[in-house]
Amino acid sequence: MIKKTIFIFILISPLLLYSQNKKNIRWITNNSIEIEDANPDSELFFFKKNTPDKFANAKIYGFGEASHNTKEFFNLKAKFFKHLVKNQDVKVFIMEESYQAESGINEWISGGKGDIKTIAKNFNIGFWHTKEIVNLLKWMRDYNKGKVREEQIRFYGMDIQIGKEINQEIRNFFNAKKITIDKKLLTVADSCANKKIDFRKKDGWWQIQIPKLNKLKQQVLNLKLEGKEYKSLIRGIDYLIKYTEYASHIKDEYPKSTEFRDLKMFENVKWIVENESKNGKAFIWAHNEHINKREMYYTGSNIINLGRHLKDYYNEDYYSVGFDFGAGKISGFVVNKKKGNHWKTYHIKKPFRKTYANTLMSVNKDIYFIEFNDTSIFFNKKSKYLLIAGGGYQPKPLHRILINKVYAEAYDGLIFVKKISKPDYNLN
Repeated sequence: MIKKTIFIFILISPLLLYSQNKKNIRWITNNSIEIEDANPDSELFFFKKNTPDKFANAKIYGFGEASHNTKEFFNLKAKFFKHLVKNQDVKVFIMEESYQAESGINEWISGGKGDIKTIAKNFNIGFWHTKEIVNLLKWMRDYNKGKVREEQIRFYGMDIQIGKEINQEIRNFFNAKKITIDKKLLTVADSCANKKIDFRKKDGWWQIQIPKLNKLKQQVLNLKLEGKEYKSLIRGIDYLIKYTEYASHIKDEYPKSTEFRDLKMFENVKWIVENESKNGKAFIWAHNEHINKREMYYTGSNIINLGRHLKDYYNEDYYSVGFDFGAGKISGFVVNKKKGNHWKTYHIKKPFRKTYANTLMSVNKDIYFIEFNDTSIFFNKKSKYLLIAGGGYQPKPLHRILINKVYAEAYDGLIFVKKISKPDYNLN
């Protein structure tokens, strides 16, 4: 009798799974909003007509990306940013990029001299040296023409992994204002800004410099000056302190440095929103693992990220949008002693088994947006997804990048792209 029951169960299990999968696909089809194409310059007609209330009522929009090197993710984020500028009056653009990138980019998008090559050089993260992203900056420049400063789009960096050039900004301020400051502390600022982080070993030197930088900041605060330049100076010193603190945590017990970086990015976003956004609205461009509202990496990691801080602080004013894909071409960094380290193009021909993408691929829409709620049962269950970080696609061994996650816990909404491709790195 037991053997017969087991046999019947084995026989009907595939039918039950097939039936459940069809039900999930039907729910996603009926509840998703088709995105017409990945053209960054076309309108979001369907989305505009069917915008979810939760999305429309938010103020801070975190748009992720399932990888840092995908053309469609870049173009779709540009498309949504333009939509939010036109329809939601979002004028603050915050990127997973350095503070140092702001000055040159803001000068250019406000009508300054330069071209797409010179403007791309402001980015300290190589992933952003693409035509897709420079084209977005060009759109910002065109949008800003003829508008007063208060009505213009402004670019901001929130990341703290680079210290270079901040010391020069500090020195330039004091030289221009002819203000005397402790020269020893200026030398400390020079040393911290010019020293790169060695991620291979712990270096106690960084910890020794933090009190000195705080002393420099206090001397600057004691000046009690006014104006944008003074405000920018204090902000620059804060970034240098955060960079130095981050460097001091590099070899601490995991994941202290990871959580510290995201905490400081949150603090930077909060400052930008409170001081630079006239309406409290902003658009954030970063990786999925930074903007998701739960935690980094797999479900249950409890590694508190930028998005979790934003959701805890801003509640429903923060809206997190993740990205996923089915197939296509993507880059991965290969470490090879014989041939030398290099980037390689991989072709993912179809989604992997037991992933969200495997089901999402079956929906009869090439690109679509889906908002999660209590009825989205499929997304409230744990499934796998491809975790593609800074090193790009790393398929060997594959199990290391197939991570368990509950999408409905991680994001407010998701954009799924059936087929992806590499960005255009040719800026000629």
